[in-house]
Amino acid sequence: MTDVDTKAFSQEGAGAVPGAVYLNLPVADLGRSRRFFEALGYRFNESFSNDEVACLILSEQIRAMLHLPTSLKRFTKKDIADARSSTEVLLALQLDSRAAVDALMDKALAVGAPEPRAPEEHGFMYGRTFEDPDGHIWEAFWMDPAQSPL
Repeated sequence: MTDVDTKAFSQEGAGAVPGAVYLNLPVADLGRSRRFFEALGYRFNESFSNDEVACLILSEQIRAMLHLPTSLKRFTKKDIADARSSTEVLLALQLDSRAAVDALMDKALAVGAPEPRAPEEHGFMYGRTFEDPDGHIWEAFWMDPAQSPL
């Protein structure tokens, strides 16, 4: 999803979206994370953001709440995982074409994101992976709708 794709549903104060999914991720530096995702073409809903958390718009129904550890700690008694040393989640973003996967990866690489593994080609599916500044793994992939097993 890019800035062009999110314009239809990134209006400030848009309110609740039925069926929406909110991913909650810890980040060490909120400003750095915002700059990283903005460089990839994503936008934030400022109505749900403050100096401790930012609401990243991934799609019409999917948001990632990027929390400073003190903010995220209000929701759990468990230790907060360090994504640089352990994997707490893999985030997969289905895009509408192979070219969109490569375009997102080009942006990620241009702002210093590592590509931890080689591109994956499965015929009906193509994917590439990058890490954000906090080590969270993002998998951008395309799947041929005519051959999708789903």
